[in-house]
Amino acid sequence: MSAGTLAPFAALSASYFAHIGFFNPYLPLWLKDMGFGLMAISVLTSVQSVTRLFAPYAWGWLSDRTGERVRLLRYGATAALVCSLGLSLNFGFVGLLVVLLLMFLHTSAMMPMSEAAMAHLVSKEGQFDARRYGRVRLWGSLGFLLTVLAAGAWFEGHGMGSFALWSTCTLLAVTVSVWWMPDVKEAAHTTALPAQPVWPLLRQPAVAWLFASIFFHVLAHIAVYVFFSLYLDSLGYRKTTIGLLWAVSVVLEIGWFFMQGRWMPLLSLSAWLVLASALVTVRMALTAGWPTVWPLLVVAQMLHAITFATHHTACVALISHHFPGRLRGRGQALYTVIGYGVPGVLGGLGGGAISSWLGLSAVFWGATLAGLVATACAMQARKLTHRHG
Repeated sequence: MSAGTLAPFAALSASYFAHIGFFNPYLPLWLKDMGFGLMAISVLTSVQSVTRLFAPYAWGWLSDRTGERVRLLRYGATAALVCSLGLSLNFGFVGLLVVLLLMFLHTSAMMPMSEAAMAHLVSKEGQFDARRYGRVRLWGSLGFLLTVLAAGAWFEGHGMGSFALWSTCTLLAVTVSVWWMPDVKEAAHTTALPAQPVWPLLRQPAVAWLFASIFFHVLAHIAVYVFFSLYLDSLGYRKTTIGLLWAVSVVLEIGWFFMQGRWMPLLSLSAWLVLASALVTVRMALTAGWPTVWPLLVVAQMLHAITFATHHTACVALISHHFPGRLRGRGQALYTVIGYGVPGVLGGLGGGAISSWLGLSAVFWGATLAGLVATACAMQARKLTHRHG
């Protein structure tokens, strides 16, 4: 497969995660700057996770049914761009919630559909090629790194007032990238074939334990996604420093994606899940217990290479294996729903309540507990995989 074939996917990954790279870390700080309290911030940041409860699966079902992944991606990106214009208007809490809801309805399924299409392209003779996947996905990490650093420096010097403009500009880049993608309909997805249900697969013990481990693993990560910037800000860290700490994790993530073709064959995919969940437990404990000891905080962020990058690749590969062919889009959508939607809502709202009551450090101790449960689930999934594999 030529590099040119995957170039549009690399562009989409770079632009989408460039958007995420500034939006997710700094959305809570923008909301705080607008005068919202912790619970209001938790509700508004959880809107993205709420849409992930249903939108990815709906879009995934539609893309599996029609095979029109690229056209659906184009519509989603363009609609999200238009919705982002509402962020610059002073709508208040309810109006902002509606704007975010409409925007996330269209962005929440973009990566599952892209991942499903790319998983098909990078597979050789039915086997997922981690090396090819990593070489494309690292562009997303580069995009994230660029904007998390640039936005941190910009917001430090100019304040949070331009947050809405950053949103529109980055979503414009996403829109341009999806319109660059070739308008190809996947031939294997024809409506003449009978529908294939996913629920029997979900009831298989190995698959059920896999999704359970994903659920608790990402639930632990929600502490970072929603509360890390607020946590550091409350401890007196500057926005530039906050951006640098985010960047540490992404630099290691990029390195891992580039080299994972060499390292991942050393362990089975299920073994990597166990290791990733064990390390996310360590990462959250370090963040909760020693946030002002910056060398330990840097170490915690460095673990992101395994707790996110390796975990994500292993999950995409395992789900592509368990949900082949016409099930692929719904399989990746379920990964988003079960792995990011439900944990995002519970982690965001629950974390807001916990932080209001016990402080932000308590959120990371709760994430440590979630990491322990994820490790136990991953061990059970590995045991069943080996037994039946």
